[in-house]
Amino acid sequence: MKIDRLLSIVIVLLGRRLVQAKELADMFEVSVRTIYRDIETLSLAGIPVVTYQGGGGGIGLIEGYRLDRNVLTDHELAQIFSALRSLSPYTGDHERLMEKISSVVPPSRSQQFRSIASQQVVDLTPWGLPGASEQKLALLKEALEESVTVSFAYVSAEGTATVRCVEPYTLVMKGQSWYLYGYCRLREDFRLFKLHRMKDLVKGTTVFTRLELSLRDLPWNDYPGDRETLTEVILHFSAKNKRIAEERFDCSELQADGSGGYTVSLNYPVDEWLYGFLLSFGSAAEVLEPQNVRQRLGELAAAIACKYSPAT
Repeated sequence: MKIDRLLSIVIVLLGRRLVQAKELADMFEVSVRTIYRDIETLSLAGIPVVTYQGGGGGIGLIEGYRLDRNVLTDHELAQIFSALRSLSPYTGDHERLMEKISSVVPPSRSQQFRSIASQQVVDLTPWGLPGASEQKLALLKEALEESVTVSFAYVSAEGTATVRCVEPYTLVMKGQSWYLYGYCRLREDFRLFKLHRMKDLVKGTTVFTRLELSLRDLPWNDYPGDRETLTEVILHFSAKNKRIAEERFDCSELQADGSGGYTVSLNYPVDEWLYGFLLSFGSAAEVLEPQNVRQRLGELAAAIACKYSPAT
């Protein structure tokens, strides 16, 4: 992934005065053109990378610039190490970069670093064997690296099916689901696409020029709908099922009911996602309010019970 390569390039340049672009391209298995784009990205980010022309030239850091290794503590390096490890099943092999991060830590503190890095593990992969999502992510990663379009059939949350051609910009994990953020040529605007809703994903050959996007304008930090449509939903968990509530909700969200159980009050959009979420608790949770959600959930539960009832 590009961020891994950028970090690796900085680490290489910190250890060497000059490096040939071709050597970096071979090291990271990309084109020389891609390396020069990376150098431009690093310069825009404030890293003083310069290119020296001539027989003894190459790519290096501006004279006198060196990053003090003490800028990052062992604990902070361990956090970066853990984050890369959590993403590696989805975004490829990070072993080379993780080893470079480990090498920054002096041997005398290596054991402590490894201990800190192993204290927290974030595994985003689902239970079971790798599935279609991993294949889609690998293909989209290639398209992002090459700045080429992708096409796919897409089914919206409302069930509308369309065929999209998209310029991919960013892969986003939000709420335990992967999304693609990119420019949709059909809608002539940027859109967020859920990977699970994509079918027949194909990487194209049309190269596009990436636009500079403001981080303030990215859509996944806010609920995409109208906040006025959010409804207060009150759930109740009996004492028998309190452990389920403790596993799913933060302790600050749980209100003791005086009988050993909990009530939980949260704001949700009333849509199909909400009913699927509520049904995932089975009989462990009861919806107290609002009445329309309670009634609809009862209808869905009755339909499920009917489907699995023995034939009479």
